[in-house]
Amino acid sequence: MGKIITIANQKGGVGKTTTSINLAASLAASEKKVLLVDIDPQANASGGVGFDTKQLEATIYEVMVNNLNPSDAIYQTEIQTLHLIPSHINLVGAEIEMVNIEHRELVLKTVLDKLKANYDFIIIDCPPSLGLLTLNALSAADSVLIPVQCEYYALEGLGQLLNTISIVRFHLNPDLDIEGVLLTMFDSRLRLSNQVVEEVKRHFENKVFDTVIYRNVRLSEAPSHGKPVILYDALCPGAQNYLELAGEILKRNGLA
Repeated sequence: MGKIITIANQKGGVGKTTTSINLAASLAASEKKVLLVDIDPQANASGGVGFDTKQLEATIYEVMVNNLNPSDAIYQTEIQTLHLIPSHINLVGAEIEMVNIEHRELVLKTVLDKLKANYDFIIIDCPPSLGLLTLNALSAADSVLIPVQCEYYALEGLGQLLNTISIVRFHLNPDLDIEGVLLTMFDSRLRLSNQVVEEVKRHFENKVFDTVIYRNVRLSEAPSHGKPVILYDALCPGAQNYLELAGEILKRNGLA
């Protein structure tokens, strides 16, 4: 039975999609069967593994809104053990279209429960908001991974996310756990980066991953080539950071 990890932070630009793509690819490179589910209408995670979602007829939109069989929306990526359910710009209107659906916060859970047995990990990339799509992702997940950038105002808005997680636990998903807090965009030359690390560790203690994602040009370039960074430049620091993160998650889950 696979583990579903939602990557969430309502703040944009924290490395959420970068983490979704590269954690999924790194887990797949560790010989685990992985499904990447993109529920962000911007579809950047889908593009980051090589798919132009405007050309696809079956996406997460058709699955969630039109009851398409989820197996019909699964695509093979360049990495053999990594599959994708892509997003689509049509998801922008999904919150309105789903308004009359009973238990609309649990639509994604119902979908992924059908697929869970086929994968070791399912990674969900969320939109940068706390709307219905993110609620669906939190309700479907076993745990949530929170990326936090090592910049000023890093902790701003995290209280709101933690409050949402508490509400989801109370009403929809009592077993939702925090997988961990991931520090991203770390620049060792900046005193501010080190101060943010200390502050985040003081707040979250042992929930902070040992792995830190360093600022890395190759990591930023890879999505424009439609590749996870381990296929774009496997030796760059960004690739090594995400392989370390995958190793840490496998170890925490007793799969190392």
